[in-house]
Amino acid sequence: MKLRKFDDTSWHKDHPNGAVVFQYCLVGEPESPDNFMLVLGRQDSDFYMPRHRHNFEQIRLPLEGDMNIGDGITLKEGQVGYFPEGLPYGPQDDRGQRLQLVLQFGGASGCGFMSMDQRLHARDELARIGKFEGPNYRHPNGKLEWGLNVIWQHVFGERLKYPMPRYTKVVIADPQRFNWIPLAPGVTRKFLGSFTEREAWVEFVRVRPGATWSSRHEQARRLLFVINGQAGCPMGSVDQYDALQAEPGETLELATQTELDLFVMGLPPVAVPADSEAEFELVDGAADDRL
Repeated sequence: MKLRKFDDTSWHKDHPNGAVVFQYCLVGEPESPDNFMLVLGRQDSDFYMPRHRHNFEQIRLPLEGDMNIGDGITLKEGQVGYFPEGLPYGPQDDRGQRLQLVLQFGGASGCGFMSMDQRLHARDELARIGKFEGPNYRHPNGKLEWGLNVIWQHVFGERLKYPMPRYTKVVIADPQRFNWIPLAPGVTRKFLGSFTEREAWVEFVRVRPGATWSSRHEQARRLLFVINGQAGCPMGSVDQYDALQAEPGETLELATQTELDLFVMGLPPVAVPADSEAEFELVDGAADDRL
């Protein structure tokens, strides 16, 4: 189990566009199809990102401010968005300040998720050869390419491929439309849903003052983010914006001091069957303006 305390002085500017900084809450194991990264993203001024896609999954929870995801659609503060691997979204054009929780993780296709350390190391090496221009990369011969494609090939030695999306749109859940369902004395939850054959899930859990909540799952890793409240656990005190991680077979127990609101993300292991029918699209190495 892990407990990562929120530290308002620990922000890193690792995004290629705009005034966006990150606080890394929890990370997984590089090279694993189950790799993940849970971050707080803080936008300090206007932000723009062209329409794009990823070969990994995302779950987003705007904590302060809305998020424009393109096509006239807004992920509003407090809503939860599931962004399927391979699905284009954007352009993002957001004004002013925002704070958002973002989970990025390898999807059911088995493509995995490149760690931030791998990404930054590759950027440094590639910047000595060509030039990054926002989210794009300019090769020495002048060719312009989407930066993440170049980074992926630099890290893994093969062209990036995008899984054909299992969903046709970003899935947006409005928690206000869900009911609190009792789990145990003093404990209720809002189950928002699970996605793909992997069955990654998202839910909110509320624990009343003085109550105790236990989380255990034999197969799935669980990532917990504290929206509000205080509690105690074997690793210490838990406060607002802290993050916890429990591995399969581990029991995480929280005893509340105040009312506690948790955002819980469940990640069962990625298992790609030998007869998988998953389809992929290989990029041709050019900047993809079709998205």
